[in-house]
Amino acid sequence: MAKKPAKSAKKPPRRNMRAAERERFIVDEAVKFFAEQGFGGQTRELAKRMGITHSAIYRHFPSKEALIERVYEEIYLSRWSPSWNALIGDRTLSLQTRLSRFYLEYVGQVFEYNWVRIFVFSGLKSFDITKRYLQIVRDQIIEPACCELRHDLKLPSSDEVPLSEREIEMFWGLHGRIFYMAIRRFVYETPTPDQLDDIVNDAVRVFIDGSEKLMRELVDHARR
Repeated sequence: MAKKPAKSAKKPPRRNMRAAERERFIVDEAVKFFAEQGFGGQTRELAKRMGITHSAIYRHFPSKEALIERVYEEIYLSRWSPSWNALIGDRTLSLQTRLSRFYLEYVGQVFEYNWVRIFVFSGLKSFDITKRYLQIVRDQIIEPACCELRHDLKLPSSDEVPLSEREIEMFWGLHGRIFYMAIRRFVYETPTPDQLDDIVNDAVRVFIDGSEKLMRELVDHARR
């Protein structure tokens, strides 16, 4: 089972830092702080742990919400690869290969203590980080993958027959199955395999093998 990072101890005051360095320091520490405490954690406590004044945070970020937005950019947007959408649409590869490659790369980016816990805390506290991120997943991975499976099965395109929510949920099921390993590891702190390559490949293979019949039924139903 992966160990969570040790809790941050109170840090010595940071003096003589350039503005950009101090901002970087605040962001890095905020990521760890919110992953441990959730978004209910107070910026005053964050400043205390960093060894800086509370006002120093607000010289760089006008509000707690602005700091949270920077955290979102830092650990979600910066880890999202623009190449993933192109990979899903690359018809020189089988869909099984495309999905396996995507999820192996995805696991490498998001199976990390701070990423997973901030993602969960955001949903619990109704911050829209989770909602915005999942919309990116839907727009760039889930819906395109639905269209690619239709193409493989020689079914009507989404222009002819719009994607149904049941089709989309079928792909969310695959996504959720893989991501749940991260929840088990970093939220529930229960054992998960150290090496996930075979687990990911198995999940995609089972999905592809079992999806054809259901996909045909769902598209036929959507046509009516």
